[in-house]
Amino acid sequence: MLILNIVIIGAGAIGAYYGARWQEAGQHVQFLVRENRARLLSENGLYITSSHGNYVFNDLHFADNLDGLTDPDLVVLAVKGYHLQGTIPALKTLVDRGAKVIPLLNGLEHIALLQKELGEEAIIGGSAYIITTLDEKGHVVHTSSSHDLLFGPLHPSQQSICKELEEISRNAIMNVHYSNDIMLELWKKYIFITAFSGVTTATNFSIGTIRKYPDTFELLHQVLLEMKGLANLNGVAINEEHIAQFMKQFDKLPEESTSSMHQDRRKELTLEVEHIQGGALRLAEKVGIKLPITEQLYRQIKPFEN
Repeated sequence: MLILNIVIIGAGAIGAYYGARWQEAGQHVQFLVRENRARLLSENGLYITSSHGNYVFNDLHFADNLDGLTDPDLVVLAVKGYHLQGTIPALKTLVDRGAKVIPLLNGLEHIALLQKELGEEAIIGGSAYIITTLDEKGHVVHTSSSHDLLFGPLHPSQQSICKELEEISRNAIMNVHYSNDIMLELWKKYIFITAFSGVTTATNFSIGTIRKYPDTFELLHQVLLEMKGLANLNGVAINEEHIAQFMKQFDKLPEESTSSMHQDRRKELTLEVEHIQGGALRLAEKVGIKLPITEQLYRQIKPFEN
């Protein structure tokens, strides 16, 4: 069996979930975490609760510095956007040791930043479709049926590691999708999450309540349309069919479903508004357009950022 040495930077809800599924499938998984998270992991361990099956890390490998890690084949970057800059020094070291990096961050600006800092050959395209959160003990609660991982090469040299990742993930409890057009997939995720996080966080409502009010539900559609125009101007072929699919997804979500940003607002944690909605506004400025609905949501959410 092919074994990859995977380092996950960030043992938050998303990184820990996928790490659990890979370890459960026999892969070697390590976590690089900040000091506070390391202390919590030492005290409480790490447990996953999911409708797809629970998992407890009986053999949990984590460190708060690079000296505690063996050299990885693959680094999964699963941190909030506001922690991205702080990971660059560690990423540079791990890439120098031969690792490729697959970032699972919201937004799109991080791709160009990481390629500039680490080189185009180092950064694989990746996107996660999953709704998870951490409970008071730092354990992962998977709150949706979806646990999809999309990835694909952004450089021809990444074909081999992407095929290996696809192979090891087939035996893991997750839905794996290898894409030959990962930039399209990244934009689809960005468009969806910009609308979902923006409307749920600004209104402070879950999707069930938003659907009860047609005018409020229409906000989601308006953001999708703005983001479609932004994608098209960036050479990405988002079309009306994609928008209709996104609206169907919003319609089918369980009533209590909400975005991770809205969950963070409820917990009074730092929000990723600058990296999601703010990033969209910066990309729009570069191509000379306005995103009035997205900008309004950004202005409403901004006071809750920190």
